Amino acid sequence: MTMLLTLCAGSLRSHLSKGAHPEKSTDGMPGNGRAPRMTMLDVPQFVVKTLRLHGLNIPASLLAKWSLEDLDRLRDRADKAACPCLVLLEDTPLSLADADESRAEAAVQRVHRLAVAANRLGCNSIALCIDAPDTADAFELAADQIRDLLPSVERLELNVLLSQHEGLTASTERLTSLIKRIGGFRIGSLPSFGSAASAGKGDPIEGLRKLAPYAGAIHATIEGFTKKGTHKSWDLQACVNAIRSVGFLNTLAIDYTGEGDPVPNIEKARDLLQAAIDAEEA
Repeated sequence: MTMLLTLCAGSLRSHLSKGAHPEKSTDGMPGNGRAPRMTMLDVPQFVVKTLRLHGLNIPASLLAKWSLEDLDRLRDRADKAACPCLVLLEDTPLSLADADESRAEAAVQRVHRLAVAANRLGCNSIALCIDAPDTADAFELAADQIRDLLPSVERLELNVLLSQHEGLTASTERLTSLIKRIGGFRIGSLPSFGSAASAGKGDPIEGLRKLAPYAGAIHATIEGFTKKGTHKSWDLQACVNAIRSVGFLNTLAIDYTGEGDPVPNIEKARDLLQAAIDAEEA
């Protein structure tokens, strides 16, 4: 079994037409000599044909104000392109450990809406991060709230993946403890090279080793490349080696967060990451 490279669709924000409506853009597709613009409906084919990647993790903000019928259209485009929608990502940290019942209930309802949307897209997971202080009370509230949410999410055949965020889940140790406290087969992590580096004071390796055994997917955060062609911030091959060393074989999604045109940076990251994966499998 090999690790597949996919894309976080947020990497292409600068190439997406403005506005929430998913109709096809009139700005022109990449490669036609005009400014590269597309809508989310165009993304699956672009990811497979141009970027040569194999699936999508999608920030929910890119689907704002979409109807269920719009989501069905995106799933149909993704199916036809052989580029499945895999993870629906909540961009905004949720108050799932808030002592205020109204705020906590609003967060719960948001998760329910995300789960319905993810199910329509054919995703296998939703990804969340928690807005809460690192206290014992918040830890228990978060564990209880997410544990209570899981049955309704499971009925839609989805997993819940937790990402690191400042406060309660800033450290890899605290996030893994929370996942263990919640328990069950449908709860896991969504680590990223960037978050693991922040928690590790610039070095993502140890954090990735700790979170990868719980990971339903991992984001390969890409900040850009030097003139020599190496990643600016962390060693991509070392990151791949770290997650493979603990048995990770799920999808690795390129998440470009740098400046400028994302496409050549995504392509460079793809080549380096694929070489690292191939070296591990040799």
